[in-house]
Amino acid sequence: MRTEPSRGQTRRNVLQTAATVGAVAGPLGLAGLAASPAFAEPGVTVPAATADVTPFRLSVSDAALRDLRRRLEAARFPEQQTVTDGSQGAPLRRVRDLVEHWRSGYDWRRVEARLNGFGQFRTRIDGLGIHFLHVRSRHRGAMPLLLTHGWPGSVVEFLDVIGPLTDPTAFGGAAADAFDVVVPSLPGFGFSDRPAATGWNVPRIANAWGTLMARLGYRRWLAQGGDWGGSVTHELAKLAPAGLAGVHLNFFPVFQPPASDPPTPQEQQALEKLRRFFDDGAGFVYQQSTRPQTVGYALTDSPAGQAAWIFEKFLEWTDSDGDPERLLGVDRILDDVMLYWLPATAASSARIYWEDARTAATPDDFRVPVGFTVFPREIVPTPRIWAERVYGSQLVYFNTVERGGHFAAFEQPAIFTDEVRRFARLLR
Repeated sequence: MRTEPSRGQTRRNVLQTAATVGAVAGPLGLAGLAASPAFAEPGVTVPAATADVTPFRLSVSDAALRDLRRRLEAARFPEQQTVTDGSQGAPLRRVRDLVEHWRSGYDWRRVEARLNGFGQFRTRIDGLGIHFLHVRSRHRGAMPLLLTHGWPGSVVEFLDVIGPLTDPTAFGGAAADAFDVVVPSLPGFGFSDRPAATGWNVPRIANAWGTLMARLGYRRWLAQGGDWGGSVTHELAKLAPAGLAGVHLNFFPVFQPPASDPPTPQEQQALEKLRRFFDDGAGFVYQQSTRPQTVGYALTDSPAGQAAWIFEKFLEWTDSDGDPERLLGVDRILDDVMLYWLPATAASSARIYWEDARTAATPDDFRVPVGFTVFPREIVPTPRIWAERVYGSQLVYFNTVERGGHFAAFEQPAIFTDEVRRFARLLR
């Protein structure tokens, strides 16, 4: 177990040394304050948060939905790409079809009602209003579980696992596997406030999550995450806030993978995937790490652009053979896009990359048990030896499953649920 920060572990160093490989694509971030007022988008009213936990009912105005439809009808597309694959980005025909369905066949009220049905809340932590879902199990002794999403994800990634996690007997499971589930929106994402000053990085978010779980009255709880949620959960394992009993990850947020010299065949394969990612798939990282404000203008103004920006990642990062519409369904993809479009969070969500590039790594001193599940179509599937070298004796669970990619809970809710249950059984 390392007790000092690894060299080159911030995203800035990743960007500077990407050509030589040596870093896993992951997220991290340090200082700042103040939140912007409620969202500027017409028809989306988010009340100011207080130190109390206040129920929040989402009700998007008809005017906001009409404005979206008007923009979709007026969308202006570029010409067809000059290749037959996705090597130049999201293909024109696929994006046109997605936008047309959004314009003429998508029902926002369906997911709005579902979010409200689970129970949404807001509370002010460290000067910022935090939005979250909170679903308590009907089973006694349920283990509290904090689930954190990443980019370009949102709380909708977890909607299909909330039922099985909170009410396992209704889904063929055992009451002993029940969880209370808390699903926050990251600062600058969804219906959490957008920071108005620098400093909302991964360590600060992890501290806020510890405050949130204490405020909800939980004395012993688990945390889980992937992508940026994996980075926040990884950081929680170092902070070990009061009551945190363990963490489960499906993403390896370590920027300098501790490869053998020479690497094993499995490590070499992972390093090659990492190299290909930075050579050919990390344009969004460079843009959002350096100029998030500029890309925010385009994506905030154009729903077609926002959809294409996110859809590209579902094309590339899911275990779908390039067909996320079949795997997830077009409506579910658009549910996620809507949580960026409606609150106009294109720029604020991108800034987490900018924050991370300017944040020093914290010492790798893990203080709670860690579980890890490898989904095979992750951007870089993690070799077990890397997890063992980083988490040391705290690594109590490691498994590789048969299906799934970067959006684990979204793509494979049953496998994801089973993995969380198996890890939690070690700590109940």
